[in-house]
Amino acid sequence: MTMYSTSADFNATMRKFGAPQTIIRSYRYWSVLLRPAQATLGALVLAAHEPAKAFSELSPASFHELHEITQHIETALAQAFHYDKINYLMLMMVDPDVHFHVIPRYAQPRQFMNQEFTDAGWPAMPNLGQINITDTTINRLIMDHIQSFWPETGT
Repeated sequence: MTMYSTSADFNATMRKFGAPQTIIRSYRYWSVLLRPAQATLGALVLAAHEPAKAFSELSPASFHELHEITQHIETALAQAFHYDKINYLMLMMVDPDVHFHVIPRYAQPRQFMNQEFTDAGWPAMPNLGQINITDTTINRLIMDHIQSFWPETGT
C-alpha cells in the first residue's frame, strides 16, 4: 500500500477529486477515490500513482495490479448498490494524469440514506454533467458503505 504524508504527495488529478479525504482504498500503483460529484450512486475515480500522462506509459506492474483492483471495485459496488452495468471512462481531457471515471449504471433510481439517486444517462452514455446532489456527510456515508464491502487482501 502506498502511504502519503501530505497532499503534495498526490498528483493534481487526485487532489482535484478530493484526495486524501475521498480515498476509499490505496494500492501500490493506484488509488480508488469517491467521485465527489456523484453522477450515479457510488461513482468513483481510479487514479494511477505513476507520473504518466498516457495509459501506455504505465509500468507492467501497474497494469498487473489494475486487474486485481477492478475485481475489488466491481465486487464492492455490486454488493453495496447492486448496479446493472458498470462503465470505465478514461477521458483525460481536463485532468491529464492517468485515471478512470468508474460509473455504476442503474436502470432504475436507487435509494441511499433517504435520498434518491438517478442515472440521467441510462441506457446511453453516462451523463457526467447531471449529478445527484450530495454533501460531505452523504459522501462520507457512501464511502463508508463501499468500504464495508471492500475485499480484504494482502495488498
